[in-house]
Amino acid sequence: AHLGKPLTAIPDPFGTHESYGAHMNARLRAFLDRFGFDYEFKSATECYRSGQFDAVLLKVLEKHEEIREVVAPHLGPERRATYSPILPISPRTGRVLQVPILETHPERGTVVFRDEDGSLTEVPVTGGHCKLQWRADWALRWTALEVDYEMAGKDLIDSVRLSGRICRILGGTPPAGFIYELFLDEKGEKISKSKGNGLTIDEWLRYGTKESLMLFLYQHPRKAKRLYFDVIPRHVDEYQALLEAYPTQDEARRIANPVWHIHDGDPPVETLPISYGMLLNLASVVNAETPEVLWGFIRRYAPEASPERSPRLAELVERALAYYRDFVAPKKAYRAPDARERAALRELRDHLATLPEDTPPETIQHELYEIGKRHGFTNLRDWFRALYEVLLGQSEGPRFGSFVAYYGVANTRKLIEDALAREG
Repeated sequence: AHLGKPLTAIPDPFGTHESYGAHMNARLRAFLDRFGFDYEFKSATECYRSGQFDAVLLKVLEKHEEIREVVAPHLGPERRATYSPILPISPRTGRVLQVPILETHPERGTVVFRDEDGSLTEVPVTGGHCKLQWRADWALRWTALEVDYEMAGKDLIDSVRLSGRICRILGGTPPAGFIYELFLDEKGEKISKSKGNGLTIDEWLRYGTKESLMLFLYQHPRKAKRLYFDVIPRHVDEYQALLEAYPTQDEARRIANPVWHIHDGDPPVETLPISYGMLLNLASVVNAETPEVLWGFIRRYAPEASPERSPRLAELVERALAYYRDFVAPKKAYRAPDARERAALRELRDHLATLPEDTPPETIQHELYEIGKRHGFTNLRDWFRALYEVLLGQSEGPRFGSFVAYYGVANTRKLIEDALAREG
């Protein structure tokens, strides 16, 4: 019953707003508010109905054929034959119609078309009785609202150019623009709504912080970026590292630091005793189900830490647990060490037995390097990968010396003992 109608004329299926269009607009505004955008909201429906677009709509009617000639060459033969930038709304059914415009009457401000029942119908182009096809609608908004800056994805380069030509025909000035690259999935393929191979903003914010998402968007806008769940932890920690580096930088480096832009030139002063990646690894090794388990390990290294004193850290703990449950736990796969790895693990176990619990992570990390070298790991990455795969059931992780400091020297020895015993 509602197919073909404007979204603001379709009842809200969620029952929270007066129309589906109003529901989606509310979601957009909630997103903008969440990220602190300073904006003035305008409803396209209200702009059409209130008369705000009327002067430019009459100009579209006056320049109808000229606009057709801009767009038509870019359409298929069938669509080209009937194309009009103007979409009348049926007075009988309320549907937006893609039908041939049989007559245009600029002097009266009307168009003539055949309605769905076959009757010749004349309606004004003003007052919300018509809408425009999207390229013309883009130009309409640029002109009527005097838009001076517009971003668009790489796939819309041609449409930006066509809408710019239409804008000039209407007497407007196309906005300055910025073309950004597209997002790709983990396989390097274009993200598609029909494929469902992307992730939503809400999904990112379930596992990461809004600042980490802003960092992801800020970096390399002209480069195609892979947007998938595995990039979230890295960007959470990269943001925190940039934030903590900011106070130590000179003015030029501060302005080049992404956090200066993310926080409008006034980044907060904030340090955390533990990284998001480390929280994930602690959650993994103890199969954490609740925040209290992770806070127990955090306090070993930072006794003063608490959810009340560090709400930011509490936020990361919650998100790390969610990420661990949904992505790390299902993929954990421990393997047995080979002979060389087994010998190196034994030496590490024995060395840890000589260390007190408060041994600095740098001391532990240095000895890890030395053990790897003594056992013939010419590429020390292979040694650390073995530690992660054998002890944590994953192929990568944080600095292992820091992990031992948080998890505990004795606990790590027990972890190694259990791993060595698994092979028998």
